[in-house]
Amino acid sequence: MIELEGVPELIDPVMICAFEGWNDAGDAASSAVAHLDREWKGEVFGALDAEDYYDFQVNRPTVWLEGGVRKVTWPTTRLSVVRTGGDGKGAPRDLVLVRGIEPSMRWRSFCNEILGFAHELGVELVVVLGSLLGDTPHTRPVPVSGVTSDPDLARTMDLEESRYEGPTGIVGILQEACTHAGVPAVSLWAAVPHYVSQPPNPKATLALLNRLEDLIDLRIPLGELPEDARAWQLGVDQLAAEDSEVAEYVQSLEEARDTADLPEASGEAIAREFERYLRRRDPQPGDGSYLRDTTSGRTRPQRSPKDEGTAPEEETTEGPEDEA
Repeated sequence: MIELEGVPELIDPVMICAFEGWNDAGDAASSAVAHLDREWKGEVFGALDAEDYYDFQVNRPTVWLEGGVRKVTWPTTRLSVVRTGGDGKGAPRDLVLVRGIEPSMRWRSFCNEILGFAHELGVELVVVLGSLLGDTPHTRPVPVSGVTSDPDLARTMDLEESRYEGPTGIVGILQEACTHAGVPAVSLWAAVPHYVSQPPNPKATLALLNRLEDLIDLRIPLGELPEDARAWQLGVDQLAAEDSEVAEYVQSLEEARDTADLPEASGEAIAREFERYLRRRDPQPGDGSYLRDTTSGRTRPQRSPKDEGTAPEEETTEGPEDEA
């Protein structure tokens, strides 16, 4: 049963989803949704029942103490609302954030429940974020592909029409569920270098947010993420320099990538970059000024908030510990 009491009417809402696990290489996708929630101070309004969708031997609950009271934290998928206030140039737009762990079972019911929330909240577009391992060098901009199963949506939003065949995760299943329900849906996939796959990967997270920004035409506050991305790349540079075989392999990936990217040096690609520059060149009050990120080709804020990271979204209940 879906309870939405206390959730105010939303303005042109877009639902942004990410799930930890198979679809989340380098934690890039889940970190992107966590960033949106943190920067815009999301308000949690609902969580799915962990008992229905998770195998607790795979995703185990944890026990902790608070003021001498023993509590159990269960893995779950949580929903929150953020009020973006717009970018000062257009109408404001609200976001519904869905963040959790890829479910262990009952995927169709899981997707139906998410779609139930989307219907009740009047969501106009569902964007599912994902990240995968790929043969991409860490020294180049992170490739992000936008995919949809809707030919009309692919044409109007300049996206690829999905032709993938093979094993899929909850990202693919949720997108197909949206398509069958008549809800416009898009997947954004960031490619993470397979030779440095351990999380976090702030550069991939930044790339997903930049692509999301273009897709929904809404300026996203980046906080300290650009600086984190540069620090990550410098760290990987140092590690690669210490191993001649790794350095040689990275160079081969760079050459292959540069050759493949030559067609992208087109008027359309340059126009997209210029549009992003124009969006950020006139900062709004309180946003700070923006500087060019020479590492990734993006922009970064000159001053950024000191927000701390958040733990994975989970459901917390009080109760005694069940000893195994």
